Amino acid sequence: MIKLEDINKWLNFNLDTSLIIIISVVLIFTGFIILTRISGLRTFAKMTSFDFATTIAIGSILASIALNPKTSVGNGLICLIAIVAFQVLFAFIQRKSESFRTMATNEPVLLMRDGEIDYDALSKVNLHKSELIAKLREANVLDFSEVRAVVFESTGDVSVLHSNKEVQLSEKLLDFLD
Repeated sequence: MIKLEDINKWLNFNLDTSLIIIISVVLIFTGFIILTRISGLRTFAKMTSFDFATTIAIGSILASIALNPKTSVGNGLICLIAIVAFQVLFAFIQRKSESFRTMATNEPVLLMRDGEIDYDALSKVNLHKSELIAKLREANVLDFSEVRAVVFESTGDVSVLHSNKEVQLSEKLLDFLD
């Protein structure tokens, strides 16, 4: 049973708390913008699944600080700095070490080549044929014969390379197959 006092608490507007939230948002976003300018745009990139997880963690922290007036903006900034610093370190090590990159990131998977679906690859990435076909429609593919390649990227995105002309696919685009 819903009580009237519970509804009143839910709808409550407290000016002091609201001002703390507004100040927290301004401070934490200012700090985050500065941090992003220092660390670079990779902070928002979705190059790898780790980058995606970092983006979600940053969003969660920003929301937590903004909505919980008991959370210290300073501690929130320290947390953001730690996450972004770790991401920068991770990206640096990944660039410098092939073995680390292999261990820490997913390789892209070729799902289609020259209009033919690779069902084993679909199974490997846990994708159903109907989901692949939906991605083909999103890419405005009108016929399987237009598809040069479909790649399940390391981020979980699906890239569709297609052309309705007799254009050859540059093998450089599929270097990950080596």
